[in-house]
Amino acid sequence: MKKRVFIAGATGWAGSALSKGVFEKDNLELVGGLSSSKGGEDLTKVLNLGTENEIPIFSKIEEAIKALEIDVLVEYTKPDIAKHNIVTALKNNINVVIGTSGLDNEDYQEIEKTAVDNDASVLAVGNFAITVVLLQKFSQIAAKYIPNYEIIDYAHQDKVDAPSGTARQLAHSLSKVQEPKQHVSDDNFRGEKESRGARIDGVHVHSVRLPGHVISIESIFGLKDERLSIRHDSGASADPYVKGGILAIEKVNDFKGLKRGLDSIMDFNL
Repeated sequence: MKKRVFIAGATGWAGSALSKGVFEKDNLELVGGLSSSKGGEDLTKVLNLGTENEIPIFSKIEEAIKALEIDVLVEYTKPDIAKHNIVTALKNNINVVIGTSGLDNEDYQEIEKTAVDNDASVLAVGNFAITVVLLQKFSQIAAKYIPNYEIIDYAHQDKVDAPSGTARQLAHSLSKVQEPKQHVSDDNFRGEKESRGARIDGVHVHSVRLPGHVISIESIFGLKDERLSIRHDSGASADPYVKGGILAIEKVNDFKGLKRGLDSIMDFNL
């Protein structure tokens, strides 16, 4: 039986690419999408999917849940409405894959409790690109041996959230391995403390927002007389995120509660 998938943000930059990817998969069925600007339209026509079967677009998650049978919600909208969509889906026993950035640890605590209370599952992925997952895994290995590290998060000038979901997820995962050393305490620091970046789970994260950047993430490690930099750069298309997004949809039913990071459901045994 096909897994019925509903994508919130189905007509957006990343959501539209994932919608097309889900539509083409034999084991998945794209049953609908959420868009505040295109509610009431046909997703097949908006995305030129080349089928006569209508796929409805809704403007509110409650309308979609009432009208459709949904197995998995993919949340790919904006932080200000994402948590509402996620919690609403979980309370209706719909499993959730999160691609939206900008949610913090307090948000995830509430989401996890809602998932557990409703015997549902949530897979929160800061970045669906497989190469980003490898960066995260390599960085976790480095953090085990190098207790001095920081994160730089690059994006275009129009990205409204900072740090990115990728940077937040990376900081969270690295802090679980080993929280970085703080060589100068806050009490002894001189100058503008903001210049040292935000501290996310004890990790200094610096966000650059400038024209000429798409999305990049860099973890920097340092020891005496040596430095290690691990960096990922994205191109202009959303294609790299489709494969990982589909993998997340396929695996989100395999557990209960909350998991963070695509690596949490991938096999890295060599």
